[in-house]
Amino acid sequence: MKKLIVLIVALGILGTLGWFALDLIQNKDKSDKELIDFAIEDIESVDKVIITDAFNQTFEIRKTNGEWTDKDGGCVVPESVEFVLDAIKKIEFKGYLPDGSIERFVNMMASQHTKVEIYQNGEWSKTWYIGPAAQDHMGQIMLLDDSEAGKSDIPVLMRIKGVHGIIDPRFFADPKKWMCTNIFSLQLSDIAKVDLKFNDEPERSFTVTKDKNKLNVYQQGKKLPIVDTSMIFRYLDKYKKINFDIPNYELSDKQVDSVKHTKPFCELTVTETNGKSKKLKCFRIIAHQPEAVGHLNLLDVNRDKFWCELPNGELVKCQYFVFNPLFFGHLYFPLDLSNVKTHDGVLPIE
Repeated sequence: MKKLIVLIVALGILGTLGWFALDLIQNKDKSDKELIDFAIEDIESVDKVIITDAFNQTFEIRKTNGEWTDKDGGCVVPESVEFVLDAIKKIEFKGYLPDGSIERFVNMMASQHTKVEIYQNGEWSKTWYIGPAAQDHMGQIMLLDDSEAGKSDIPVLMRIKGVHGIIDPRFFADPKKWMCTNIFSLQLSDIAKVDLKFNDEPERSFTVTKDKNKLNVYQQGKKLPIVDTSMIFRYLDKYKKINFDIPNYELSDKQVDSVKHTKPFCELTVTETNGKSKKLKCFRIIAHQPEAVGHLNLLDVNRDKFWCELPNGELVKCQYFVFNPLFFGHLYFPLDLSNVKTHDGVLPIE
């Protein structure tokens, strides 16, 4: 009888230990999932990503009708979107942190990290917290908050499959880095009217109108009697691909406001056949203060680039090399420039 009791107790202990071990294994699997399940295989279901950098600057991209834009519907660089989506799909587990370093990295990430909120089909799915780079710079220390598994307390090492390098350069919140450089990408059939007004040299101002197959060119409001139609098409074709050079990284808000309050040397307005209109204001870049010589104020201007105010008010830097085919109407039409004053050394045309 005593042996039977001992056997029953032993079986009970073994059963309890077995259940505890099974529960531990199941919880370990659950914990591991909470730690490392960063990836989203169904990348097509991802329709919004919000990136907040270590300086608390936030940028949001979203997909509407299959097209990625910023939160206001503005254009974003497609390649940057692809880099983000590629990381979301291909991120994988690299390894656990040594026990002795976990607390240090937890404290480090609490004060400085990049936060990436990922939405699927309109619902929040996961949030990544991207910390410092791995010691070998072949991955990143990260922490996961999952809509189903909850938030992990322990960061892990992650990497992007097939990529040798760190992860966080793909996730930036600077809106200037997301800006599309494209200004015009118009086909001939898209253009109804182009108007260029040169404030310093009004004789150079001209307007091109297109109504179906009827094309006209005007110089200061007067219609040119004879114009080669093929040359008008050649001119309008230049609006197929016009980009700005770089966003403004050098002028303060006060300096930007100062530039905008000066008189632009050119105002370019393009009206599309659908009625939409886009107006650019172009300002010369003054390298130094004007130097008085006789009765003239000689300006040391940048002959390669100029400031351009976009329709949304953003100030960007453009190249004359890109815009001269739009500015130089006299190369396409018989404009009368006999009264244009030469500004060599004062206000250069090119």
